[in-house]
Amino acid sequence: MAHKKKKIALIGYRLSGGGSDKVMANLSIFFERQDFEVDIIIVLDEVTFPYLGKLVNLGLLKNKSNGFFNKIKRFWALRKYLNENEFDFIIDFRFRTKMIQELILARFIYNTKTIFTVHSFLIDHYMPNNSWLTRLMYNHCLANVAIVNEMKTLIENKHQLKNVVTIHNPIYLEEIQDKQHENIEFVFDFIIAVGQYENEIKQFDKLISSYAKSDLAQKQIHLIIVGNGDESKLREVVLKKNITDFVHLIGYQNNPFKYISKAVFLVLSSKNEGFPNVILESLACETPVISFDCDFGPRDMISSFENGILVENQNWEKLTESMNLLVSDEVLYQHCKENTLESIQPFLLEKIGQEWLHLLKAN
Repeated sequence: MAHKKKKIALIGYRLSGGGSDKVMANLSIFFERQDFEVDIIIVLDEVTFPYLGKLVNLGLLKNKSNGFFNKIKRFWALRKYLNENEFDFIIDFRFRTKMIQELILARFIYNTKTIFTVHSFLIDHYMPNNSWLTRLMYNHCLANVAIVNEMKTLIENKHQLKNVVTIHNPIYLEEIQDKQHENIEFVFDFIIAVGQYENEIKQFDKLISSYAKSDLAQKQIHLIIVGNGDESKLREVVLKKNITDFVHLIGYQNNPFKYISKAVFLVLSSKNEGFPNVILESLACETPVISFDCDFGPRDMISSFENGILVENQNWEKLTESMNLLVSDEVLYQHCKENTLESIQPFLLEKIGQEWLHLLKAN
């Protein structure tokens, strides 16, 4: 008899932009190579990340109004598809804030062994604040995957779930190495920050102020910010600090690696995180990282003065000092740069993928 492939459905909002979406895309590549039959189901018509498997784009059913009946149409299309395809596993990568909708999905629509992932320090974006409801929705599933141990502990302490495991985000090194050598339009030295600035979590306005206080502009080292959002607030700070010629907002980039690989270093200045993929992506580009020691993630990836600098959380003066240090101490900089690739070995897609396989095979 022919070997029957295991079928797995990966469910997310889109294949573009967000960290959890990138994890889903990367895992689709791993599972496909492991001889799974992979279906990726998305609810927004946004696709830029490389993936493998069959794409089921429910976003094509979305109309301009996105009203109640249109949402119901997509909801039932998902239910029909899951019922028709009899998956062995479902993995949900979405943030989940609509309580009634998520209760119906978790208890009645997802009809096989299901894993829910949590990708942020803000766990209420994934689980109801009410612990009884959270247990009703998520205690019966195959597993809830947290991406750092501190997140696992937070979930267990708050909601008393019994099925939480930790699996870090993977880094798809092959993709980064293929893309990082593309040419860019900038000929000056620069540091870089990457992330959406639709909200204030990344704190790019404060980062611009911190950069303005540093020695970098005097040394002709610019600041490039990659990401989408309302630029008006950031441009106000740039004008106020009189550094218009040195700060560049270049929007969302399908290939950020060509910029990251040519940066002196990357800065992460967030209030909080989950497991910021951009740190691993920067290290994969052999670019050191300066980051706040915020919850959660950076301390799992950065060893201070080994592959970058981990700065006391929200200490902006120390962040400025660290930027100055890394451009003035050539010995330290080269030491950090030489350790970048070695430091990401535990997070490579092949290794993290094996942890996912172990979780699936154990159940």
